[in-house]
Amino acid sequence: MERELGKVLVIDDNEDILLATKLLLKKYAKLVQIEKDPRKIPFLLNQDKYDVILLDMNFTKDTATGKEGFYWLEEILTRDPQAVVVMITAYGDVEMAVRALKAGATDFVLKPWQNDKLVETLYNAVATKKGSKTAAKDNSSTSAVKKDKVAGAAVNPFEGIIGKSEAMMNLFTIIRKVAITDANVLILGENGTGKEVIARAIHQASQRNSHPFVSVDMGAITETLFESELFGHKKGAFTDAKEDRAGRFEAANKGTLFLDEIGNLPLAMQSKLLTVLQRREVTRVGSNQATPIDIRLVCATNMPLYEMVEENEFRQDLLYRINTVELHLPALRERQEDIPLLAEHYAEVYSKRYNLPQKSFSASAMRKLQQYHWPGNVRELQHAVERAIIMSDEDELQAGDFLFLLQKSESAELDIDDYNLENVEKLVIQKAISKHAGNISKAAKALGLTRASLYRRLEKHGL
Repeated sequence: MERELGKVLVIDDNEDILLATKLLLKKYAKLVQIEKDPRKIPFLLNQDKYDVILLDMNFTKDTATGKEGFYWLEEILTRDPQAVVVMITAYGDVEMAVRALKAGATDFVLKPWQNDKLVETLYNAVATKKGSKTAAKDNSSTSAVKKDKVAGAAVNPFEGIIGKSEAMMNLFTIIRKVAITDANVLILGENGTGKEVIARAIHQASQRNSHPFVSVDMGAITETLFESELFGHKKGAFTDAKEDRAGRFEAANKGTLFLDEIGNLPLAMQSKLLTVLQRREVTRVGSNQATPIDIRLVCATNMPLYEMVEENEFRQDLLYRINTVELHLPALRERQEDIPLLAEHYAEVYSKRYNLPQKSFSASAMRKLQQYHWPGNVRELQHAVERAIIMSDEDELQAGDFLFLLQKSESAELDIDDYNLENVEKLVIQKAISKHAGNISKAAKALGLTRASLYRRLEKHGL
């Protein structure tokens, strides 16, 4: 079933952000209403009911403290206590975002955001609120039922995860067992297999699902900002530290902290992270006072951590700290029986999104999808179906609508029109992976690289 954002209201005093957000979200929502002036919120709420509201923390009258954002959050919740409000705040203002959660916001996003993560945050905010409403209707007081609800019966942790293959059924079973504990989890899998989706499922099925899920892309944080972003800082700790700020660890207190792409973390930062995990406390930059933390840690990577340990590129003690339980996400080629389910799901999604007639798959088209090796996994399949839905003029998709897959997987020669070295390297890597059916070890050997080096290049090129 397609996830639905419904009606979305976006309130921000930056017109560029409003227009860009509307352009992005109109593909996912029934209606996107944008508004620059927060004083019009009461009027808008009287005129319509919104499924999710994206609200800026700071407006032109108050550019730093977030007072206007808190004021309008309270106004919205006074008029509709069940409103789903996702707050927008500047990158690094985590402490303010945590205050917003305590004040009734459903979630928060940090500027600048990644488009796919913004959309996923909105989807999860709507799903979480729906689950909360379902739970509120059930007045059962037995401890067994309460425990089951906390473990995810009210909020389906597997919503949006499609698969009936043995590999996926085994994965669901492990998630159910792991989620009810506080054990640290390491999610391993290739790019595009859905590691963050699984991390969120673990959080939703856990007893921490009423507290924040905080995601951090470790590959995007520079070494100079690492401690400030993760552990927080005190006012005056460095040049731009104009106020006290909590880090991501404090923001995730009582909830789940998801460290994505942890394999990209340099050794110096690995040591600092290990110290915090061992002591279960953080010390903000510029402070001598330690703050206890209570988090559930989930990490993910597509890097070969065990080989990196052997090559002294990843600390063994940190690996043992984060991998109490390991989840190995299967590549799409390893669960081919799920390809028809996924393809039909995305065909339905994109047919509705672009207001096109529902399109089905011919036998030859589905055969082609199942024979392709999908080095980009589910994400690549999603984009392939979206492209075919847009480009096809027929109600039934044919094998020819996926001609670009044939070109990528079966072309015998390198067709190089662009001699830019970066693009050539990407093309050669794609060819090697396709030739060896996604086997990273064989592809690395053919390219004259170590597995770790190939994984780094895959990350570099977004493959």
